[in-house]
Amino acid sequence: MKDYIVRATAADSQIRAFAATTAEMTETARAYHNTSPVATAALGRLLTAGAMMGSMMKNESDVLTLQVRGDGPLGGITVTADSSAHVKGYVNSPDVMLPAKNGKLDVGGAVGIGLLQVIKDMGLKEPYVGQTILVSGEIAEDLTYYFANSEQVPSSVGLGVLMNHDNTVRCAGGFIIQLMPFAKEETISRLEENLKKVTSVTELLDRGYSPEQLLGELLGDLGLEITDTVPTQFYCDCSKERVEKAVASIGRKELEEMIGDGEDIEVKCHFCGAAYNYTIEELKEIIKRSR
Repeated sequence: MKDYIVRATAADSQIRAFAATTAEMTETARAYHNTSPVATAALGRLLTAGAMMGSMMKNESDVLTLQVRGDGPLGGITVTADSSAHVKGYVNSPDVMLPAKNGKLDVGGAVGIGLLQVIKDMGLKEPYVGQTILVSGEIAEDLTYYFANSEQVPSSVGLGVLMNHDNTVRCAGGFIIQLMPFAKEETISRLEENLKKVTSVTELLDRGYSPEQLLGELLGDLGLEITDTVPTQFYCDCSKERVEKAVASIGRKELEEMIGDGEDIEVKCHFCGAAYNYTIEELKEIIKRSR
């Protein structure tokens, strides 16, 4: 099944909701970066959230970046998404292995304590930057805390990644449910009761639940209305020209030293691992163009 996001409202627009299935996206990331199971789970959760949050943005050129910086062995996770729900990301230390915790992958232990940063570049002079502490390192709880504290939007975020025994991705997905400012107490109480019943997103995904069924479980008794469906995928838009900008930013002195070494250089994209080769002549041209 292709990955996609559903957007919905409930309780006469007192609630807005998003749900996604993202197994292909997460498996693509795992294959690109050769991530360990716990690194795949952490990256897959943040990619899923990034895709849904990207789809919340209005303009075609808007870009969202999520950065998790913890003191755990993963080191950090970076994900970027656009308003078309194209998403890409990587972890700093993809081969981290940790023992299971309560029979589950220990994402919180791999991430550790630190900060979550959300950067929204919406074409204004300065991008919007929101930052909160990591409350658990489990990603979903951290984003729930971010929405409430940085954007003042009471939200519930659920994210899950389940692995096969051969370390490929079995299923992945999640939801974001948000209360509008005019939500009534009765609506809030009913939603809270429904959320208590869903203890594991992964369990529902493994039972074959679609994004529509996920939201049905949470909002079915609150007048759920699916408004639209958006395809989502892991997509890296790197190119030799784009990577050249990164090479140029190294600085003239360093580039001249590389040229002096007399050997071509190879630069790899952080997001997808694609390798780009630059000859001595090309490096000389980069210096010329950056004058």
